[in-house]
Amino acid sequence: MFPLEEKSTNNTCSGYWDQHPHTILYNILSCRNSGYPKHLNSTVHSCHCEQKRAVYLKDPHATCQVASSVLVKTICFMRSLPSFSQLPSGDQLSLLRQCWVPLFVLGLAQEKMVFEVTDMPNSSILRQILLGSGLTEKEAKQPTFAGVHNLRTCLHHVWNLDLSPKEYAYLKGTMLFNPAAEGLSASLFVEGLQQEAQRALQEVIHHLNPKDNGRFSHILQAASAIQTVSHSLVTELFFKPVIGNTNMLHLLTEMLFLK
Repeated sequence: MFPLEEKSTNNTCSGYWDQHPHTILYNILSCRNSGYPKHLNSTVHSCHCEQKRAVYLKDPHATCQVASSVLVKTICFMRSLPSFSQLPSGDQLSLLRQCWVPLFVLGLAQEKMVFEVTDMPNSSILRQILLGSGLTEKEAKQPTFAGVHNLRTCLHHVWNLDLSPKEYAYLKGTMLFNPAAEGLSASLFVEGLQQEAQRALQEVIHHLNPKDNGRFSHILQAASAIQTVSHSLVTELFFKPVIGNTNMLHLLTEMLFLK
């Protein structure tokens, strides 16, 4: 059976901070003001123009602080799994590149995190529509209302399932050990780990909800929807206000392979 190796989801990986007290993420996490928005703007805009409008966090300081904490817990989850740590470093990096965003989104769901966005100042919807591919690289990467709405929809989907801590842990395992990740040298072994995680998830579901025959498929559907959340949306919305031009993958790699 796939071992339940996840450490407590309520505790940040203290060893990381003890060894690297001056990292960018640590500096923001150490701020005393840890509050974050309580209200979620769930208004749905059907207009294509509205969907494409650029947005940013209404309270980036507080929201990025919480998001950074979730990211650290996500990386600590990966590091805590012996079955992951025993993989070749190249495979670990491939899985990190492929899976950190879905795992992070699951972390947001588990932390019940909500956030507000507002229109990007000086952002012209007409400019985005008329220029299209003519937008600068920075403008093209800006989070849009459509992307944020998709993220919120995924979070609500997971919340409606009311997952237990064990269900979260094994679902993370099924998403982390993705044999379809590019560049894997041990894809068959990774596929076996994913199957073990799925079997363990089924057993937990049967134990906790023996009469809910459709729960497993509903959970996998939620996981599939999470895969549609783009890496650029998560990076630009939650981490660019903190890390600036620092390469996100380089930062994640440093955190993962920290000795």
